[in-house]
Amino acid sequence: MKSLVKRIQTFNKNRDPELVQRKYKLMRADVFSFYRGTCHLFYQDWPAKSELNETPLAWLSGDLHLENFGSYKGDNRLVYFDINDFDESALAPCTWDLARMLTSILVGKDALGVDDEQAELLCQLFVDKYAQTIATGHARMVERATANGLIGDLLNSLKARSRKAFLDQHTEKHGRQRRLCIDGVHTLAVSRDDRDMVMALIETWRKTQSDPDFLSVIDVAHHVAGTGSLGLQNFLLLVQGDGSPNTNFLVTLKEEPPSSLSPYLTIKQPKWENDAARVVASQQRLQGTSPALLSAVPDAQRAYILREYQPIEDRVALDQWNGKFGRIEKLIGTLGEIVAWDQLRSIGRQGSAIADELIAFGSDTTWQQPLLDYAHRYSEQVKADYATFCTTYDKAEFAPAS
Repeated sequence: MKSLVKRIQTFNKNRDPELVQRKYKLMRADVFSFYRGTCHLFYQDWPAKSELNETPLAWLSGDLHLENFGSYKGDNRLVYFDINDFDESALAPCTWDLARMLTSILVGKDALGVDDEQAELLCQLFVDKYAQTIATGHARMVERATANGLIGDLLNSLKARSRKAFLDQHTEKHGRQRRLCIDGVHTLAVSRDDRDMVMALIETWRKTQSDPDFLSVIDVAHHVAGTGSLGLQNFLLLVQGDGSPNTNFLVTLKEEPPSSLSPYLTIKQPKWENDAARVVASQQRLQGTSPALLSAVPDAQRAYILREYQPIEDRVALDQWNGKFGRIEKLIGTLGEIVAWDQLRSIGRQGSAIADELIAFGSDTTWQQPLLDYAHRYSEQVKADYATFCTTYDKAEFAPAS
């Protein structure tokens, strides 16, 4: 097998070199950041022969971890809390997402502010809540009216956020026109070629929409966000909305490469038109209500996801349980329920298990200990890989692959 350095460099070799270096710097910060930036290693290392591969098939996020849950406004304009990252989505054994999530609890214990014993308890709680919920066969959603604990705190805090304040944060006014702020951290200036490409792509796409004037593009910038996807093309767009300057909208246009799972899948996948179509379909299947404007926008070379960039998008502050362990237990238990609900929503779609299979799986207990054991073993591998990465990075040997 290739060295760790070569595996990471090879995966990132076709991405923007400057942004890849930013990605490596973020990954150097702590083991949880490293884990979030190396989803591909998780699936490269996944055993080809394992009892965890003999579980019901489900539509998965593919990159399930503590920070890939968050708030968003659905296309019905209500606010929800759910899984929010589907870049790696695929049809696979339902335990793959569970194993990645459990590993994230173990390597992310510092982000959670818990000790080893508490992390063990949280892993067991997540598995228990997932199993109990999926055994019911009923899918629900987390929304403001029903949320409590840390998630309720988050959703209630969003009430004060306005679109105008959000626009003011990300733009500058020039008379009655806005322009995107270029701060060199979250936004970067685009070249004329990139601007022309984005303008032409959106112009072609919006002509197919019922209200084409709504998405008339005013300005474009590179959008620097996330960890795993850094280095891919990602643009922030200021669009017309219902008029300037205060009813403009912000949208993102992000390149979608193949899923990190795809080289290791033996399960036949649907024949998607492109990878953006895969992500949109998966998100719409897993979430009860998806965000507004969520669309696949392909061109001849790449496929992009278009979605609204919302002021109410946020994550739970993982370490803000104020010494009350019950609050973090409630959060992790709810995340287990969310994963079960999302898998139940996607039952019977293009090869995924039917409800009866998932109900039987949740009622069984034989898979739980092997799953927990694998997460523990792999969390130790992640820690060892992170130590190797740090040593190599600190020697300035992590140049982009040629």
